[in-house]
Amino acid sequence: MKLLFVHQNMPGQYREIVRWLLAAGEHEIAFLTQRRTPLQFDRLRTVIYKPHHAPGKDAYGLSKVWEEAVGAGFGAAMAARRLEQEEGFKPDIVVGHVGWGELTFFKQIWPDVPIIGYFEYYYNLHGGLVGFDPEEPVSEHAPFLIQARNAVPLANIETVDLGQCPTLWQRDRFPQSFHDRMYVCHDGIRTDSLRPDAAASLSLGRLDRPLTRDDEVITYVARNLERARGFHVLMRALPRILRERPQARVLIIGGNEVSYGGRSQAPGGLRAEMEKEVGQDIDWSRVHVLGRIPYPDFQTLVQISRCHIYLTMPFVLSWSLMEAMAMQATVVASDVAPVREVITHGETGLLVDFHDSDALARQVIEVVTGPGAFAHLGPAARAHIVAHHDFLTCCLPEHLRRINALVPASRQIEIPR
Repeated sequence: MKLLFVHQNMPGQYREIVRWLLAAGEHEIAFLTQRRTPLQFDRLRTVIYKPHHAPGKDAYGLSKVWEEAVGAGFGAAMAARRLEQEEGFKPDIVVGHVGWGELTFFKQIWPDVPIIGYFEYYYNLHGGLVGFDPEEPVSEHAPFLIQARNAVPLANIETVDLGQCPTLWQRDRFPQSFHDRMYVCHDGIRTDSLRPDAAASLSLGRLDRPLTRDDEVITYVARNLERARGFHVLMRALPRILRERPQARVLIIGGNEVSYGGRSQAPGGLRAEMEKEVGQDIDWSRVHVLGRIPYPDFQTLVQISRCHIYLTMPFVLSWSLMEAMAMQATVVASDVAPVREVITHGETGLLVDFHDSDALARQVIEVVTGPGAFAHLGPAARAHIVAHHDFLTCCLPEHLRRINALVPASRQIEIPR
């Protein structure tokens, strides 16, 4: 089969399925992306496109997202046309993310080529990021700006032949009229390689010995240290955690940018803002802010963790949570709807009120103090991920079935058993 994947930040959600298809060795695969230094995959044709247009700094706020999306969409469409005209590549199917508008004009290039579009998030005034944090009040223009942001998925539901959502909560953010045109299946977690390791150890520059599972290691992971992922809640919980557990060490992973929601107005961003608020009460000799680290180090970090903290407002569920669960971490997480889709309190993890930093501190201290009382959570968490979100046995077969349903029988992919 000939497949074209489209994602502005290659490989995005398609990392594992692209690797699997390439390893099968029977398919011709191209990847269309904006990423200037794309990841290298053997036998993968990578095509870098440039947006045809970008909105100016003074662009009208209500149309800025759409203006950017159609600029990306037209640039992607022209690159797809060149791919066929200059290299003779016309896909049997296109699989791509709709969020940045890249798929918007693909039917004008290939009317007969089916498209599966990844629908990640639909903005609403209630039940999601907007208005959830009382420290970030909603402006009177929010309803209009939110609906304007939704112009891209509203246009692209008519572009794709089938939509994909990774979780039920994300699907339910979209209008009911979308649901019959979508299927729900996660991208998939490699539980075959993400496992607990009792012998794991992690060396840090300022320590004279590696950390292991025998240490009181508390971990927190996010792409960026931002409000949407509860970094401010974590920071407010640290003074009590460190005070009551004098041997504990806290390992924090994440960049200092903003992926979701509003940006801190403080010089230096949210990290600097929170250090100013609570830094004088924190023993920094036991807090390690590691920035972004290589994936193998992330695995080791989770494997030595006695308590793994996952905080989020109601928003897209992070891969890192499911990956930590696959490695049998004891997770303390925000009690919000997307998290409750994978964690049941007391069974596969522990849930606390996102807004209550003291409740977070109490729960983390309880886990670190008496880990034996919570030893059942990690194995149950892994069992849940294996049963419902494993890439090879659950997610890959479903994605392949959906692809096969849209292409002729002679071009279909054999589904592994």
